[in-house]
Amino acid sequence: MEAGLGLGSIWNGGLMYIIPFLFVLTIIVFFHELGHYLVGRWCGIRSLAFSVGFGPEIVGFTDRQGTRWKLSAIPLGGYVKFLGDENAASVPDRSAVARMSEKEAREAFPTASVGRRAATVAAGPIANFILAIAIFAGVAYVQGRPVADPIVSEVVEGSPAEEAGFEAGDRVLATDGQPVTYFSDLQKYVTARPDQPIVVTVERDGKPIELTVTPRTEERDDGFGKTFNVPVVGIVARGTESSFRVEELGPVESLRYGVEQTWFVTERTVNFIGEVFTGRQNADQIGGPIRIAQVSGEVSTLGLGALLNLAALLSVSIGLLNLMPVPMLDGGHLLFYAFEAVRGRPLSEQVQEVGFKIGLALVMMLMVFAFWNDISGLV
Repeated sequence: MEAGLGLGSIWNGGLMYIIPFLFVLTIIVFFHELGHYLVGRWCGIRSLAFSVGFGPEIVGFTDRQGTRWKLSAIPLGGYVKFLGDENAASVPDRSAVARMSEKEAREAFPTASVGRRAATVAAGPIANFILAIAIFAGVAYVQGRPVADPIVSEVVEGSPAEEAGFEAGDRVLATDGQPVTYFSDLQKYVTARPDQPIVVTVERDGKPIELTVTPRTEERDDGFGKTFNVPVVGIVARGTESSFRVEELGPVESLRYGVEQTWFVTERTVNFIGEVFTGRQNADQIGGPIRIAQVSGEVSTLGLGALLNLAALLSVSIGLLNLMPVPMLDGGHLLFYAFEAVRGRPLSEQVQEVGFKIGLALVMMLMVFAFWNDISGLV
């Protein structure tokens, strides 16, 4: 009886992570592949299959155009297979193309112009960014935007802010000449400038004062057993002094907010990748499905809005990952098409085959590394 209760608890705990994880991943994968599918159709390319997940089909149907829409057993991605593709990675099937009729050849992916192929491939990552904008904007429109005035409630002892001369009660007006409206504006500006001097204009006793502060990079706990490096200056905003509130946004303001948030996440993700390669950030922050499931489960306890915002963050990350110039990924295909456009003809089959093998090895290495980080975080 006790064993049964224990297994039940484990099962229920697992569902707490699995269901939000599948919800988030399905949204992201579906819209990524929908981008490929819609632009491919617009370019006159016939699709054979649209799958959310890999492996054996669980359920599906075939539409009037002959596309098999299906949900597959392994929920770790998805694909659109176009006519003339050898596999889900859009590796061209040369022998199949050679046997096609004239009509089929006009609708096949490998025989489409380089511009149409590039547009179809780029549409997936672009759809991820559009999805992120839509989610950020939609959540902000429904729930409003939490904001706080840029007023310093407390200066941390021994911090760069104390050394620069900040005082409680200072109101931040600008950073390097750029106006600051909310406390989050200051946070975003500091986060993007580790160890770089920043000229901060504050209002004190009704007069503007310029202070120069250099953010210090400190190690913080992410709440999931990992640490990350973040630039800080050491000032605190509290509810009473900084007037924490939720602002309602109209449709246009919400859309602008969605674009701004997506751009900020994109910029910070690119900077993070660069910092990993330069040693400023820990590579063990890179996570795989287990960690995504863990984070999804924790965030889901905060409500649907928080879970959707997580989906937007991950959508940006997946969009950027797919744009990396690695064969097997969308960015690798775009790199091949760029060479084709410059040369006036595709790269040889041998070169492309070697490229795809290298790309597959790199993708597999990244997956193994991410899984290792996931597992080590659980130990």
